[in-house]
Amino acid sequence: MNYSDFLISIIIPMKNESAGVEILFSRLEPILDSLAKTGGKWEIICVNDGSNDNTLEILRAKSLVNPRVKVLSLSRNFGKEAALTAGLEYAKGDVVVPLDADLQDPPELIPEMVSQWKNGFKVVLATRKTRNESWMKRKSAGAFYNIMGRFSTVRIPKNTGDFRLIDRQVVEAVKLLPERTRFMKGLFAWAGFKTTTIYFDRPARFAGTTNWNYWKLWKFALDGIFSFSTFPLKIWTYIGVIISLISFLYGSFLIIRTLLYGSDVPGYASLMTVILFLGGIQLISLGIIGEYIGRIYRETKHRPLYVIEEKIGF
Repeated sequence: MNYSDFLISIIIPMKNESAGVEILFSRLEPILDSLAKTGGKWEIICVNDGSNDNTLEILRAKSLVNPRVKVLSLSRNFGKEAALTAGLEYAKGDVVVPLDADLQDPPELIPEMVSQWKNGFKVVLATRKTRNESWMKRKSAGAFYNIMGRFSTVRIPKNTGDFRLIDRQVVEAVKLLPERTRFMKGLFAWAGFKTTTIYFDRPARFAGTTNWNYWKLWKFALDGIFSFSTFPLKIWTYIGVIISLISFLYGSFLIIRTLLYGSDVPGYASLMTVILFLGGIQLISLGIIGEYIGRIYRETKHRPLYVIEEKIGF
């Protein structure tokens, strides 16, 4: 690889980010221009993911001024994972850096990422030392990464979002993964390759409001768990064995007690408790099986991950 002549692609999914686009470009473009002085050409691919403000109009104007700014406008909101996938499909860079539009991913880290890439690393992770978020989000994120670390078949780096540098070889590997339920952090980790990490303090969102609420974060976490672990299915086998063993022991106790002391009228409360407990266990297990079946159903339909309404600058 000729490190003195390379192309870096920045992928930025956007939804209703009009308030922060100008400051984002004012910080990002000078950094990329400084890389160009050392031989690095660049392109920015903005993916408009169903914005209903004037984000697309601002991006269209940016592309007219600078042809290195390119825009993919999706026909509706398909979600960040699909938007990022679209950007990966169209990126031509020798290295690719997904970047959030809210500036919580500092673009100032990109030169350090490129330096690590030139040292031979195929993936350069940007991991948060601190999270400028509520106590609930910090704790729930910690719990999610702990669960994934214990039960996932792939090691998901803790406190690491999509912000990272990935080599073209990694991009091509990720593009081979066809699943419709996209958990990009897991897909990047699944691809493997030589990896290093840089650490940063994550700042607060610069402008606008987040598109993530607790319900969306919960569904996102479930996608990660169900996409990279079958433990939720396996655990019910063990729970069933334990309940069966307890039931056998309790049944044996009742038989022996009846033989020794005769029969008595069983208690209604204890009977209903057992019925409701076992019914709840069965419904939970059916719900988890349903989560996996639902994902199988989505995969078998083979719908496209996204639909592009407009391409600008390509």
